[in-house]
Amino acid sequence: MTLLLLHGLGGNAGVWASTADLLGGGELAGPGWLALDLPGHGYAAPLPAYTYPACAQEVAAALPADTEIDVLGHSFGGVVGLALAALRPVRSVVTLGMRVVWPAEFVAALAGLAAKPPRAFSKRAEAAAFLLRINGLGDLLAEDSEFVRRGLREDADGRWWLQNDPRALGVGEPPFDELLVAATTAGTTVTLAHGTDDTMVAVGDYDGLAARHGASTLVLPGLGHNAHVEDPRAVLDLLGATA
Repeated sequence: MTLLLLHGLGGNAGVWASTADLLGGGELAGPGWLALDLPGHGYAAPLPAYTYPACAQEVAAALPADTEIDVLGHSFGGVVGLALAALRPVRSVVTLGMRVVWPAEFVAALAGLAAKPPRAFSKRAEAAAFLLRINGLGDLLAEDSEFVRRGLREDADGRWWLQNDPRALGVGEPPFDELLVAATTAGTTVTLAHGTDDTMVAVGDYDGLAARHGASTLVLPGLGHNAHVEDPRAVLDLLGATA
């Protein structure tokens, strides 16, 4: 059994560092668990074009074919986890803070960001602050965190860049019903979880989707969109609720 940890859009596997400590190690992999950079994020190679199945295929290729998988996926990572369940056996998927209401202006904003050229920074501190801010982590992670280390690169001229491929932001609205049908038909147990203070998900947003597909819903009191960073123990406890 392997617990697979998948980060959100614009992030990287370093966001799971506190979770890794609880699982028994300072690295991003250990006996029975693994945190991956998704395509175009952190140290992972970019894709020619970003779709949820394409991202899931890259994840599947990094996993032993004969290993039973449980997925804990934050936001975008939750969607990729659902798409993974259509490609290979996945015992359970817990999505955390997966936005299911996508207003047209939100889709347009992401598409606009995806079309912008990468931005260079003259100082690492400026690049780090920007990376943390756009991921809503400014008050939660430090400039010397693993998340920042994986998320920045320095060029030969001393300029700092975000590692992430901005084109990934244009992946588009997920086909939620299609993903849930494929996952549950394959026998995957699905739990849709979010914090009460999540700015991306309101209480009740998951009710219709869960009812249509036999998924469970869980709400974490007092936690926001980055609940896995705010209280990694509470989020890991969700896995017991899906057993």
